[in-house]
Amino acid sequence: MSEATGMTDIEELDIKRADPQAKRRRKPFPNWLYAVLFLVFDFAAVAILQWGVTMSSTRVELSSPLVGLGDLIAKMFTSANFVLVLNMILVGMVYAVLLMITNRFWIATPVLLAVAIVISVIEHFKVQIRYEAILPSDLGFLGSNTGNLMSFVPAGWQWMVLGAAAVFAVLVALCVWLNHIDARHGRMIRGANPGLNAVVRLLLVLCPALFFGLYAVHVGTVGSWANTLSSVLGDKPSMWDSVYDAQRNGPVVAFVRQLNPKVMDRPEGYDEETMRELAARYSDAADEINGERAEYLNESTVIFVLNESFSDPSRVPGIELNKEAIPEVDAIRKQTTGGLMLSSGYGGGTANLEYMSLTGMSIANFNSSLTSPYQQLVPTQQWTPSVNQMWGDAENSLGFHPYEPSMYSRSTNYKKFGFSHFYTLEEPDVIAHQDTIDKSPYVCDEATYRSVLDEVGSTDANQFISVVTMQNHMPYNDWYSDNEFEVTNTKGAEPLSEDETEEIETYAKGVSLSDKATAEFLEELDAIDKPITVVFYGDHLPGIYSTAGDDQNNSLALHLTDYFIWSNKASGTQGTKNENSEYTSPNYFIAQAAEHMDAKVSPFLAFLTRMHEHVSAMEPPVVNNIQGWDRIPEGQPIYLDADGNPMVEDEMDGETRQLLEDYKLIQYDITAGDGYLKDLGFMDAPER
Repeated sequence: MSEATGMTDIEELDIKRADPQAKRRRKPFPNWLYAVLFLVFDFAAVAILQWGVTMSSTRVELSSPLVGLGDLIAKMFTSANFVLVLNMILVGMVYAVLLMITNRFWIATPVLLAVAIVISVIEHFKVQIRYEAILPSDLGFLGSNTGNLMSFVPAGWQWMVLGAAAVFAVLVALCVWLNHIDARHGRMIRGANPGLNAVVRLLLVLCPALFFGLYAVHVGTVGSWANTLSSVLGDKPSMWDSVYDAQRNGPVVAFVRQLNPKVMDRPEGYDEETMRELAARYSDAADEINGERAEYLNESTVIFVLNESFSDPSRVPGIELNKEAIPEVDAIRKQTTGGLMLSSGYGGGTANLEYMSLTGMSIANFNSSLTSPYQQLVPTQQWTPSVNQMWGDAENSLGFHPYEPSMYSRSTNYKKFGFSHFYTLEEPDVIAHQDTIDKSPYVCDEATYRSVLDEVGSTDANQFISVVTMQNHMPYNDWYSDNEFEVTNTKGAEPLSEDETEEIETYAKGVSLSDKATAEFLEELDAIDKPITVVFYGDHLPGIYSTAGDDQNNSLALHLTDYFIWSNKASGTQGTKNENSEYTSPNYFIAQAAEHMDAKVSPFLAFLTRMHEHVSAMEPPVVNNIQGWDRIPEGQPIYLDADGNPMVEDEMDGETRQLLEDYKLIQYDITAGDGYLKDLGFMDAPER
């Protein structure tokens, strides 16, 4: 074996025999050069991945796509922060596995770079659209209809893909050229003993794979070797803001840290005795509330309508339309219980808002590494109480979503929640009406509402119905042929870009059609002779307001959507308007509906009622950190009072702090604890 070339004497002799001039023209790369090239391409892969998240954010102002990478490099010299090295170690483990599997340096290298480029482009799109980095929960898409993911890309995506393809072509050409001048052709392990070669390669696959796997399993546990290693090398988790976290610590570290998420920290004092005392306390509260109420939730039909991306464009700072987009809904929410809902999402996160409304749990209470309960929590939960279960038999619970049932694992989760049917575009329960409007690819709201009306009108039974619409899902590519909406920028001399203008005007037309369809839906329900209550809300704003989003001071406005709770004539509570309804969050909806309907409550709903009296809205700290309210500690969830003002937890009164602690105990017991409340009747509908 030649130490200089890493080739066997037989291989060198074969080259000379084949072409006596070969060794002078092409020399095999020495081992030390492969080591250098390994580091170079490892760094290149990390740089490519870092580019995917180095967009200007509310935390980091970037003057060029490489500034984010430059910051990681500079930190090594200015503050002894070696998080870049940590990212290179993790990517290097993957690189090493590829090298040993292929046993060819010039095959493994372009494969690694191709994967990095694809991930980076997807991440770039996601950050641009949703201000959210790629998360482990996104891997759930790989098991569903991946072809539909193309509908989630932004306008102008083709140029980004072409640019990425061009970069990859250059890198492949470089690898081909290096392979050509390398007489060794990238062979990693090739000794005289094939059996020994196989053993060595197997060990060099298993060792880095084992390191990577153990690191991923343990890095989220404080005090573990992986967590300590990350901390020593400079990892400073900022998981309340996934984009900032990836920019600050590198996308690889930020992603791997969440592969084994922690649901919640165990609250102090959590045990069976504590939970029995808590259950008794809110059972008494329920008795007090129920003494003043006459009705029951499950003696009415209740319909939750999550209207995709529904919000009033006129509330977005700097945006002015030539006409009102949602006059009908605006009038409805002024006549009944309604106001603004604090959303944890912007441009996405629908499933999280849906989860909160159906369970009464708040994302704000979960550990920040748990980013998608529908995919990371519910499928493995043993006890999954949800609001529809108060309607008894599964046949009384129906779900409607005119899209793919596998998205966010909905079909599995709805079954666990106790829904008998979940009507989508696929078997076994196909939604009845699937009309679209003009060039839009999505089922329109009018058709979705007709499908719901068919079911409501087909029975005298009281039902719980969950509706998740799709009409106003992105992208917004000039779908409508007769679009009368025009948008102008009222802040700044420069007009909006062509893409932003098209997206906003398309969205405005779509949401105006939803506005009209919703009003007509309520008219149809009003004519039905059985009590019906509708909880209507927009899940988040569309991710199209790039100009408004550039200003940190606009962040709260970009996280407030419209909601209302409405009842038909047969209910006897039409026109009711709850106190403290100007602001809310979706975890409170079922308790607010009970108040609106004069309905008796369970101990859990009694708790939510009391909680809402003290904290009107709550969401994870992403809004807090985007908004930059100086008085709120970094990482604290965002809490709003009845007037929509931020609340500082340390300045709350004792009763409010106790309610927040009780909320954590309740949620921990149900999602990660021992389920003591299950047998205490805490979630059960009140008896007649």
